[in-house]
Order: sequence, then structure tokens, then C-alpha cells
Amino acid sequence: MPKVYLLLGGNLGERTLYLQQARESINQQVGTLTRSSKVYETAAWGKTDQPNFLNQVLEVQTELSPEEVLQSINLIEQELGRVRHEHWGARVIDIDILFYDELVQQTQRLTIPHPQLHLRRFTLLPMAELASELEHPVLHKSINQLLQECPDELEVWAFEERIK
Repeated sequence: MPKVYLLLGGNLGERTLYLQQARESINQQVGTLTRSSKVYETAAWGKTDQPNFLNQVLEVQTELSPEEVLQSINLIEQELGRVRHEHWGARVIDIDILFYDELVQQTQRLTIPHPQLHLRRFTLLPMAELASELEHPVLHKSINQLLQECPDELEVWAFEERIK
């Protein structure tokens, strides 16, 4: 069964509650949640004049195709109240596909692996917690190597309020 890594993030409302609801929905609609990283907090990336984000990486075993995973996570975002106003804008929840096994895919709607994950410390740190030696199938470097080389200087810290 394929293994997919998903990044959850949000910076509006009850951030921990939205992460919890997203995890539950993913476990019901996408596949079996096998592992999750700690929750991390960071300042906004890209568009910086907004509240801090909480982020978490999930490892999920799924029977869905990459396109079906995308469709499911987009539906979960909508169900939780995600409204897309602006690129990199504030949001209650965002769910990104980071990896889908070793698949390399680029279509109009979906690029796997996520095209910017190697540039984002808030993605690499929780990803390294789950799969530090996983090799990026395009860049041919481990997650640890990508984290060490990451140009992103935003501080990322473990969020004290652990989510069960």
C-alpha cells in the first residue's frame, strides 16, 4: 500500500482543533494514519504579515491514487472552512502532499514531491522527525541533508500544547 506524507498547517481560529479535525478526517477519508510528527509553530512564510502557523507532518498508508488523495484533502479543507482568498494567505487549514512513495509526477493540478518542500524549514523539520533518511526522488538528497542546506531562516519551534 502506498505511503503518503502530508503537511498540515493553519494560522486562524482554534489552530490545534483544526489540526485534530484534519487528522481525524484524513484517517477516515484518505487512509490509515500510521505516524505523526510533533506540532511545530513558525512565523508565516511567503506572506509574513499574518499570525504564526502550526504545522505537522503525517504519514498515511493509502489505497487512493495521488489524484484521489488531492481530491480528498481539498474536500477536507473545504469541510473545515478553508477559503482561498490569496496565495500564501491566512487560513484555518492547509493540507499539502509532500511525498507519495517515490513517485515523481507533474501535472497541471499536482506536483509530487511538493516543489517547495526543500525551501521550507517548517516542512523539513517535522518531516525529518518521521523520515530523516528518506531520499528526495528528484534532488537525490535525504531529508536531513535538505534540512541542513535549507536557505529558510525562519525559526521553527515545537509547540508546547501537544495534540493527542
